[in-house]
Amino acid sequence: MDTGTPLAQVDHLVYAVPELERGIADLEQLLGVRAARGGRHPTWGTCNALLGLGRRAYLEIIAPDPELPAPAAGRPFGLDTGGTPGLVAWAAAGGGLDALCTRAASQGVALGAVQPGSRRAPDGTLLEWRLTDLRHALLDGVVPFFIDWGTTPHPALIAPVGATLTALRIEHPDPGRVRATLGVLLGIDLPVSAGRTAALISEIDCPRGRTTLR
Repeated sequence: MDTGTPLAQVDHLVYAVPELERGIADLEQLLGVRAARGGRHPTWGTCNALLGLGRRAYLEIIAPDPELPAPAAGRPFGLDTGGTPGLVAWAAAGGGLDALCTRAASQGVALGAVQPGSRRAPDGTLLEWRLTDLRHALLDGVVPFFIDWGTTPHPALIAPVGATLTALRIEHPDPGRVRATLGVLLGIDLPVSAGRTAALISEIDCPRGRTTLR
């Protein structure tokens, strides 16, 4: 699935926060652009807000929804632990997800079952998608899950504008394994370097200048 540039494969970045409104305000202070409320995910017990990062990429701010119960298996992205806000995952744009999962499994990479997802936008519009299992976080979340929006308009097209993703890189204690896994799944060479802990590090051009978000 080689698109010629790593950023062309980025669908969205996932930024986890303990409380959504506080997360929106903190990122507005950092980036100079305010994210807009997205909707609620009853299946996951979460709610989100979105900020465009380009025509086909966006930042998802995700938090526990206090009005929704947590699923039996817990909320995704470690949201039940109340950890420090930060980038916890990223989604890669993909089609033919069933075939992708089969091909990855044949190379020893388990993405889990493809699942449907949906939410209502604030204006009542129903957004629907298919994605690989969020609970199969590979290599501490630095390897992406995959999402296919089908006929639903891409959320970046209606998210607030003013910020642009210019770079995404990875740090991990086992960079060679990360590079190999990304090669199996993506066929691209996302920058990966050694680090004491796993981290996703993005560079974003915004009204505050070029800003690092991790």
